Amino acid sequence: MACRISELVIDCADPERLAAFWSEVFGYVEIEREDDGSIAIGPPGVGFGGPLPVLVLSPGSGPRTGKLPLHLDVSATDRDQDAELERLLALGAAPADVGQSGTESWHVLADPEGNEFCLLRTRIRPV
Repeated sequence: MACRISELVIDCADPERLAAFWSEVFGYVEIEREDDGSIAIGPPGVGFGGPLPVLVLSPGSGPRTGKLPLHLDVSATDRDQDAELERLLALGAAPADVGQSGTESWHVLADPEGNEFCLLRTRIRPV
């Protein structure tokens, strides 16, 4: 028996804003809202337990300091890297500098709250 990732929880100042951003990035929809202000988003028509993890945007209790110990890597499924970069920037992502040399095959970006993620070059099949 093995485990798989079912949820990724991101502490944030504005769950509404990040839920909207990541829903657009992944084509997810809102699945659930909790009394604590958390918003769960996931693939349409699937929800929790499907082949892709659910993202839970949870109200955080303070500013983040330093580099994140974990970040997301994303890959386009229906366009090349340049077109996907343009789409992500239009959604509110911003270029981020984490010390890269500029010769990498990926782009380092930040979501609207400054959480870094990477856009990889390789296009992958949708699930």
